[in-house]
Amino acid sequence: MSRPVESLSEAELYEIAALEEKLRSCVGAKAGPFLAWDSVNRAMIRHWCEAMGDNNPAYSDPAVAAVMGTPAGAVIAPPTMMQAWTMTGFGGQHPPGSDTREQNPAMRHFAEHGYLAVVATNCEQEYAQPICEGDKLSGYSTIEFVSERKTTALGVGYFVTQLTEYRNQHDEVVGTMRFRILKYKPLLPL
Repeated sequence: MSRPVESLSEAELYEIAALEEKLRSCVGAKAGPFLAWDSVNRAMIRHWCEAMGDNNPAYSDPAVAAVMGTPAGAVIAPPTMMQAWTMTGFGGQHPPGSDTREQNPAMRHFAEHGYLAVVATNCEQEYAQPICEGDKLSGYSTIEFVSERKTTALGVGYFVTQLTEYRNQHDEVVGTMRFRILKYKPLLPL
């Protein structure tokens, strides 16, 4: 069980202060572009729609998608897929030409201080324009916020909010995603 701040030793308070100074330095940190391995394509759209049970005809019928201003013969991707195009492969790497910096530089500081557990708490997406078949997306991330130290039912930790802006090959914003995690030290069983 975590102890209240009042009962922490001077050394523990010093360690917390040192971590929080490092975390504050991460706020505003930007990274990117993180490129897509593949252009937006019908096969991946079909797999996604099948997995999600989404039968929107704009995702499979170019005539329906044309109403949304897509190039001739193209379909659109579900907007919720925008993150999927720029994710790393199974090897944890982005394709050549991508930024090689860590998207969330706070993570190394958490690891150094023993905050090894993580849970996603929420995700908010906003869509600016359709993602069309053939688009080549990239992502740019910014650390927007790191909370003060919190005691939760899972343990003691910090909430981190990362904003990722997704752009197409024309450098137009197609959408944004705010992703919030709790990085924490788990409570030990009694």
